[in-house]
Amino acid sequence: MRAIICTKYGDPSVLHLSEMEKPTPKDNEILIKMMATTVNSGDARLRRADPFLVRLVFGFFKPKIRVLGNVISGIVEAVGKNVTTFKIGDEVFGLNDLTMGTYAEYLVVQESTPLALKPSNTSFEEAAATVFGGHTALHFLKKADIKTGQKVLIYGASGAVGSAAVQIAKYYGAQVTAVCSTANLELVKNLGADTVLDYTKQDLSGMEKEFDVVFETVDKIEVSKIAKLLKPNGVLILGAVLIKGVLQGVIASKRLNLKLIAGMAEVRSQDMNFIKELIENQNFKPVIDKTYTLEQMAQAHEYVDKGHKKGNVVISICSQKI
Repeated sequence: MRAIICTKYGDPSVLHLSEMEKPTPKDNEILIKMMATTVNSGDARLRRADPFLVRLVFGFFKPKIRVLGNVISGIVEAVGKNVTTFKIGDEVFGLNDLTMGTYAEYLVVQESTPLALKPSNTSFEEAAATVFGGHTALHFLKKADIKTGQKVLIYGASGAVGSAAVQIAKYYGAQVTAVCSTANLELVKNLGADTVLDYTKQDLSGMEKEFDVVFETVDKIEVSKIAKLLKPNGVLILGAVLIKGVLQGVIASKRLNLKLIAGMAEVRSQDMNFIKELIENQNFKPVIDKTYTLEQMAQAHEYVDKGHKKGNVVISICSQKI
């Protein structure tokens, strides 16, 4: 099978197309023919070992896992004898998380991997474009316990997580204020935001203590500045910060009497099923900026590295009409 391998940390040129042996599922495993995956900011950070602490988990001198990628969108081709959840021919989508391996034509995963049947009204590429942002936004917004009528601000509303957060917050009945750049104002309006602000023109400091929940999705604004937008006892979600940002969040939350939510987003199979229902009921739609082929993986990473993608960058591995 064809796969993109990464044998050392660095810029996108470290990614190479290679031939690998097609995997065989064990008793509790599923073999998936990969139709599509995505390249997100997490993939790019892992590729270049940013932050440096990545090396302590994934290999100090070179990646322990040679095939990156964690978004699954494909067809079940074979199942182990003990598998009961899925059958051959099922169209599935989900997240392989830290196990990775989705930059390939075939992938073997445990039956317990967070998977769901693909939404019936999407292509494999569209389904892939909902996974990373959808599960991350859902995880944090559920932890914030947002309620109908609450005022929620989403910073970085045009990215993979931000575009999903706008739609999911609206589903829960929030009044959504979305912050993005000039080029993405129309996109975010079409996602359902009640108010859209251009961060290049709008001074957010004039909006102090207006919001019940603030969700910073891109780690591109000072934590102290975004925290001041919250009412006392409000919820500050830092969905993309590293250790320094978390520490700043702890300080800001104590000083301003806020609840802080940060850390890794946990994903479960029931979350993927919930996202499937949202999509099929037209409460959540994928946002795709660009689509590349498997052979163009390095180009896709180069584009993501620029930091200006709208929604998701999709890799089409094997095209199939549905």
